[in-house]
Amino acid sequence: MSASVPATTVGVLLAAGAGTRLGLGPKALLPFRDRTLVEVLADVLLDGGCVEVLVVLGAEADTVRSLPGLTRHRTVENPRWQEGMAGSFRTGIAGAAAGNNVMVALVDQPGLSPAVVARLLREHRPGRVTAAAYPDLSGTARRGHPLVIDAALREQAAESAAGDAGARHFLKAHPGLVDLVDCGDLADGGDVDTKANLHLLG
Repeated sequence: MSASVPATTVGVLLAAGAGTRLGLGPKALLPFRDRTLVEVLADVLLDGGCVEVLVVLGAEADTVRSLPGLTRHRTVENPRWQEGMAGSFRTGIAGAAAGNNVMVALVDQPGLSPAVVARLLREHRPGRVTAAAYPDLSGTARRGHPLVIDAALREQAAESAAGDAGARHFLKAHPGLVDLVDCGDLADGGDVDTKANLHLLG
């Protein structure tokens, strides 16, 4: 382990949405690997090196919270989840103990693996944001999730969140703080947004 690896990074899994576009209920509850997406991905963050995982709940929060696979993780509810991702992003940032970096992940990315999480943690540098990057059709690396937000930047990032944008406004305003880490050999960064993406759960 190099000196640049953060000593403590809390995984924040955004899992509050109702999955309206997909039309199959909350994505957190989609069946995946004989469990649900939220259970699998929470374990992925922990297995990859996060010291703990905080799952942000919203739609059908009681059902998601009662899943057996979440007993080893912490949950927090965003009561205003219907207003967009920003509220869940702020809820997750606030719920992570002060002084920790946070790794923000989305519950609808089934390709996320412990290897991706570990690479981002390993490459993170103090005072910066480290984001997974995946090649687009032209081969150009595009910023995706997860991303590691340094403890020193958490408050700023949370304050900039608005509507359906979590860290997006902050990242666009401070591009010089963002390090892209190519994870294309480990995952494709795809998300389950519509029924055309359900093959990602196969």
